[in-house]
Amino acid sequence: MEKLIFIVDDEDSIQKMLLHWVKNQWGYECKTFSNGSDALNAMADNPDLVLLDIMLPDINGNEVLSRIKQKYPHLPVIMLSAQGSVEVALESVRLGAFDYFPKPIDKNRLEPALRNAIKNFDLERELENLKENLEKEFSFENIISADKKMQDAFKMVSKVLDNDITVLITGESGTGKELIARAIHYNGKRKAAPFVVVNCASIPRELLESELFGHEKGSFTGAHVRKIGKFELARGGTIFLDEIGEMEMALQAKILRVIQQKEFERVGGNEIIKTDVRIISATNRDLKSAVTNKLFREDLYYRLASFPIHILPLRERKGDIVILINHFLKVFNEKLGKHVKTFSKPALKIMYDYDWPGNVRELENTIERCMILSDNELIETDTLPSNITSQFNVGVSNSNGVMFGEDSPVIPFEKLKEEAIRHALKVTEGNIVEAARKLKIGRATLYRLMDKYKIESPKE
Repeated sequence: MEKLIFIVDDEDSIQKMLLHWVKNQWGYECKTFSNGSDALNAMADNPDLVLLDIMLPDINGNEVLSRIKQKYPHLPVIMLSAQGSVEVALESVRLGAFDYFPKPIDKNRLEPALRNAIKNFDLERELENLKENLEKEFSFENIISADKKMQDAFKMVSKVLDNDITVLITGESGTGKELIARAIHYNGKRKAAPFVVVNCASIPRELLESELFGHEKGSFTGAHVRKIGKFELARGGTIFLDEIGEMEMALQAKILRVIQQKEFERVGGNEIIKTDVRIISATNRDLKSAVTNKLFREDLYYRLASFPIHILPLRERKGDIVILINHFLKVFNEKLGKHVKTFSKPALKIMYDYDWPGNVRELENTIERCMILSDNELIETDTLPSNITSQFNVGVSNSNGVMFGEDSPVIPFEKLKEEAIRHALKVTEGNIVEAARKLKIGRATLYRLMDKYKIESPKE
C-alpha cells in the first residue's frame, strides 16, 4: 500500500516543487493544500506524514501542528519555514514536530527525513497494534469459564486493577494462574509498562537473587559484567513471581523489604535502588501450612496475600470442559490448518469424566495432540492418549488378550459381525467411510454386509 503524504503550503511554486519531488521522484501518493483548515478537514484520509509550512494564510502552522498532535499523536509532521530562526524551530519541536526544514529546502536532506519519519510511524502503529492485541488477548472476557465461583473471582479482581495492592493467586499447576496475572496487568493502569515473569522454581537458588535484583561486576565468580535484575526491568509495571512457595527464607526477607520500603540493592553492590512495581505472586503450594512448618515467612505471606485469588482445578468445574474443548478446537484449527469439527460423543464423554490432573494445560495439550494425529473432521476415542482411555476400559481386552472370559456365553460369529457394524456406525455417527476404516474393510464390503443384516444406510 502506497504511503500518503500531505503537502500544506500556500506558495504555489513551493507546493509544485515538493509535489514533483515527493510524488514523481520518490514515489509517494500526495495531496496538496494551500491552508491549514483544509488540511485539518482532510485528516480522515489518514496520511502517513504531513509536510507543513509554518506561515499559512488562515491558521499558523504551529497551531495546525498542535491540533494534529492532539488527535493523531504519532503522526509525523515535518515543519517548513522561510524564517529559519532557532526559536521557530525549537517551538515546532516542542509541539511535537518530527523535524524542521528552513527554506530553501535541502532536497538531499528531506528525502531520508521522510523515509525515516514514515518508518518510525509504521513502527509506532505496529507497537500500538501489539498493545491492543495484548489487551484483547488477556482481557477477562478471554479467560474461558462458565463456573460461578470463577466468575465471582473475576468480578472481585476487576475492583483492584487500578491500584497497587499485592495479589496472591493460588491453584494447582495448569489452572491458568499466569493468565490471570497477565489479565490483571493488561487491564490495569500499568498496562503500558513491562510485565516481567520470574519462575522461582525453575531458577537455581544460588542464581535467583541475582535474577531478581541484578548484580555488580565481580560480585561473585562468573560475574564479568553488571547485570540488571527483573525488579529494575519491571520498573513502572508488574513483576509476576510464579511458584513463590519455592523461594528460600533468606531471599524471602529481601522480597519483604522491596514490598515495605520499595527499594533493594544489587548483589555485591551498595547503591540503594528505588523501585516502582506491582507484585503479583502465585503458588500451587499451601502457603499457610508452609508458614506453620516454618518454611515460609508469616509476615511475607500476609504482605503477598493482601488480595488472594484461588483458581479451581478443572475437575471441580466440569462445566468448563466442553467450553474449553470448543475453544481449543477453534484455536488449533487455525494454527494447524485443520477442519476438525468436534470429538465423537464417546470421546467427549471420556474427556468429561476424566479428572485432568494437569488441568487446563493438560486439556490444551491433549486436544492439540489429537488434532495433529487425526485426519478426519471427527476425533474418535482411539485418538485420545492411552493414559486417559485406560481409566475407562476403552478398547482394552482382558489379561488373556481376548474379548471373552471363561464364563462368557458363546455368541454366533454372524451376530458378532452384525453388532460390530452397528457399533461402528454408532461411534462414527453414520460416517460410512470412517466406519469402514475402523472395521478395516472396504466400503463396498460394508454396504454388502449392511444389506445382509438389514442395517439401514445412514442419511448422507
